[in-house]
Amino acid sequence: MIDIIDWKRKGEFFTYEGHNIFYLNEGQGETLLLIHGFPTSSWDWCKVWESLTKAYQVIAIDMIGFGYSDKPQDYVYSMFDQSNLIESLLSQIEVKDVHILAHDYGDTVAQELLHKHNHKELTFNINSCVLLNGGLFHGVHKPRLVQKLLLTPFGPLIQKFYTKDKFAKTFHNIFGKNSPPTTVEIESFWELMNHNGGRKIFNKLIRYLVERKEYQERWLKALQNFEAPLRLIDGVADPISGQHLVDHYVSVIPNADVIELDNIGHYPQTEAWEDVLKHYDDFRKRIST
Repeated sequence: MIDIIDWKRKGEFFTYEGHNIFYLNEGQGETLLLIHGFPTSSWDWCKVWESLTKAYQVIAIDMIGFGYSDKPQDYVYSMFDQSNLIESLLSQIEVKDVHILAHDYGDTVAQELLHKHNHKELTFNINSCVLLNGGLFHGVHKPRLVQKLLLTPFGPLIQKFYTKDKFAKTFHNIFGKNSPPTTVEIESFWELMNHNGGRKIFNKLIRYLVERKEYQERWLKALQNFEAPLRLIDGVADPISGQHLVDHYVSVIPNADVIELDNIGHYPQTEAWEDVLKHYDDFRKRIST
């Protein structure tokens, strides 16, 4: 596993809307775009990074408000803006074709990118998409209590008193019982979340839950109308987006391609990274034949 210090050394920054955005770009071959979740960062992919970069050109971004990127307090955070940020980077480094691997919050950013792809509004082409546990469908996703509270007028107060111990308890509850986060992982997640004053904007980042409700039809159709290969790899023990998500996904996505990871929770790429690599590799081999 790459620690967060070496992760930062591997990366660089580009400018988006006057803000510094951290990203990694490593490896050769077809381009694979990794999109992280809330409230963490691109470091979520540290366990699969070295294997993926042996096979692909891999790009991972700390979206604005996350990780080592800037976290402005006077900013309107949205899925639409995050998708524009990704498009801006790919345009700057002249990427024309990508495959996507996304997780959690990143799933919805990916859905917006798929919507733009389906309507020929992107400057690049999406050749495939694999999604890990995330809130793909409003009403099916089950946010934690702290997420709901952040949306209320008490949000600024909640984030002020949200301690590392409370965060650790939350993460232990969403990981599988047999694959809990390590102390190092909790410390690293927490440090990256708090970097650049990140805890002060949680109540603004969490507005994505409101967007998911408002644009639920748009982002459902983005999946249903995507004609390139699509797969869901899901840790079904996840209380947020586990077996209930899989069941709904199969009912609404034509010819659904789903891999269920038993006893795995919300962070498959951390809890069962070897399984994620295997199933992603199988997916890519299948679509290339």
